[in-house]
Amino acid sequence: TAAATARAAAEERNPEQPAGYRNSCLVCHGNDVAMQQRLTRAQWDREINKMAGWGAKVKPEEREGILEYLAKYFAPRAR
Repeated sequence: TAAATARAAAEERNPEQPAGYRNSCLVCHGNDVAMQQRLTRAQWDREINKMAGWGAKVKPEEREGILEYLAKYFAPRAR
């Protein structure tokens, strides 16, 4: 499907996924969710808090790495 192809392409472009991202985020959804949102660093920070509040297992020592990854690869696109 198109979604699976997009997910595979995103994961191929972003091979340096931190373990915290894989273990905290990708257990419930793929990169396609992050790609669709395209949030600022501050918005990703709030999103991580929201997901942790909903039960995502975000280890405190991995949180910053997750935030850095999301802010780097899934920021708003320049227009």
